[in-house]
Amino acid sequence: MDCSPFGAACGRKIERRPQAQPLYTPEQRARRDATPWTVVQGILAPVQFLIFLVSLGLVLRYLVTGDGLATATTSVVVKTIALYTIMITGCIWEQRVFGRYLFAPAFYWEDMFSMLVLALHTGYLASVATGFGDANFQMWLALSAYAAYVVNAAQFVIKLRMARRDAQPAYPHGHAA
Repeated sequence: MDCSPFGAACGRKIERRPQAQPLYTPEQRARRDATPWTVVQGILAPVQFLIFLVSLGLVLRYLVTGDGLATATTSVVVKTIALYTIMITGCIWEQRVFGRYLFAPAFYWEDMFSMLVLALHTGYLASVATGFGDANFQMWLALSAYAAYVVNAAQFVIKLRMARRDAQPAYPHGHAA
């Protein structure tokens, strides 16, 4: 890093970092902005997060006190239904914007990690439905699913920030830096 304001004037070459690829091509951005599935995702994501927060509190309450197993279990089931809903609608959104239901290059790693999140949530449902493991095992499985969900949600928040950054003009006040 050359911090000297006179570096280029005295013969040193200033290396520019290559610009990151934008998240969306102009065509993809237009499709993203035109599809109603973008609004659906924008509504479902915070709703799912609120369900997650309530459910997390109920699961932790059960693990600490031993009280409220039925309520905690119901909350995890509701959270899992919300997850399935956002995943299905997200696949439709991805198809409308990128032309494929999953694993579009712009969201490849987010989709890959989403598969782990889905597997853990589905494993929880299977455990409850079959009686596999005791209640503590099931609640810890729910917590592992929730930990994966938090990582995945963070991935998507980072992508949202990238998309907003890409939408900003390079020189917002009409002059070069």
